[in-house]
Amino acid sequence: MRKTERYPVKGANSLWHIYKTVPFFKVVKNFIVIQMARYTPFLSMKNWLYRTFLHMKVGDQTAFALMVMVDIMFPEKIKVGRNSVIGYNTTILAHEYLIEEYRLGNVVIGDEVLIGANTTILPGVTIGDRAVVSAGTLVHKDVPAGAFVGGNPMQLIYTKEQMEERRKNGGEE
Repeated sequence: MRKTERYPVKGANSLWHIYKTVPFFKVVKNFIVIQMARYTPFLSMKNWLYRTFLHMKVGDQTAFALMVMVDIMFPEKIKVGRNSVIGYNTTILAHEYLIEEYRLGNVVIGDEVLIGANTTILPGVTIGDRAVVSAGTLVHKDVPAGAFVGGNPMQLIYTKEQMEERRKNGGEE
């Protein structure tokens, strides 16, 4: 289950209230930093940019592939553990603007997690240690530690125990 805080708005849809929820110059700064990080091939530089300017919590030896898009408004709500891989063109959101409300939620990605390319992670989810998320997945709820998930909507493909058995057998069932 996603853990988000809801903030109702009156009048126009919540996106019209954007600069009441986040300062304009914070968004500008974040946009510039995120665009630099999306295109740089230097993993340590990306992590430094995320930690220093976006105040994200990023573990040692975590790798963000090219074109990863982190939340432009609330990147400080994103935490990624150590030695994880975030695949090409993945989007990690900590906010969502809806018609009558907006929602904010922390995103926690554990240690040694593999996120496949073109995945979208919604606000308020936790992805447990050593989980695998297949390419193109919409992560709309928590992922248990060690599990293999995929699809849209996301479904459990293998449990932690099944994954351990597969690793022991060299990937054979």
